[in-house]
Amino acid sequence: MPEVYSLEDLVSRDTLDAGHSKPAKLAVIGNPIAHSASPYLQQPALDANDIDARYIRVLVEPGRVAEAFDRMRALDFIGCNVTVPHKFEALEACSEVHPDARSLGAVNTVRFDADAVRGFNTDGPGFVRAIADEFNTTLSTLKVMIVGAGGGAGQAIATQCAMQGVEKLVLVNRTVSKLGPLVNRMLALGSTQDITALSFEDEELSQQCRSCDLIVNTSSVGLKVGDPSILPPTLLRSRHLIYDTIYQPAVTPLLAAGSALECKTANGLSLLIHQGVLAFQHWFPQTDPISVMREAMAARIH
Repeated sequence: MPEVYSLEDLVSRDTLDAGHSKPAKLAVIGNPIAHSASPYLQQPALDANDIDARYIRVLVEPGRVAEAFDRMRALDFIGCNVTVPHKFEALEACSEVHPDARSLGAVNTVRFDADAVRGFNTDGPGFVRAIADEFNTTLSTLKVMIVGAGGGAGQAIATQCAMQGVEKLVLVNRTVSKLGPLVNRMLALGSTQDITALSFEDEELSQQCRSCDLIVNTSSVGLKVGDPSILPPTLLRSRHLIYDTIYQPAVTPLLAAGSALECKTANGLSLLIHQGVLAFQHWFPQTDPISVMREAMAARIH
């Protein structure tokens, strides 16, 4: 059976469900998509709740998200998750978008209702829950530095921090000019006024780092063997909370540097799980799949 489906497979139930006892009713779409861990979260939750449905991966080329939604609706899909690079295109393809997803500028969860294609974003609220889980603290009480803030994940998390009204927000990116529109959007939210944008070469970086409580890596630096720590270890202090949105490897160079200084550290597995829980609850209200999803990921990631 194919690990990844194409849009052309979304042509009929006979084609899509051949050889399977359960119908495909949920999916994650992206390009590439074979690496997505979402089925390992969502399928156990469906099974535990006795929901007769399969969760599949679908490769969708850029520019075809609206077509993917149309094909899934025609086959009575319940909804889908959306990953890179489609979160911005998905927002435009929805007929209704939750105000928080509109503020975050991206959609990662879609529900197909009879009257509308509804878009949500569970990355931002999932991050709030992950920080509470990992560090036993409330995001809104922290001064936060986001490293790699120009990417899609960085922008969503930065905007969520602003929506939570964090006291101070420092955004770090290789190309600082990319951060201008993001800063303007966040200032328009009116919650966080102390927002600073820096490059890695900025002489202010050390001072700004020392003034923050929570450091979040939202870049891909740390994914590959041999990657350096995204921040020089000399900038870290033992009181820092360090969260890396990468979860494989479980210990990135940034987390290793933090642990050596006895910082409290956590990887992105909790974010993956919490955003998955929130997506499931958009499709199936009054469910609580967190324990099932935690067990499923613990079995896969050591």
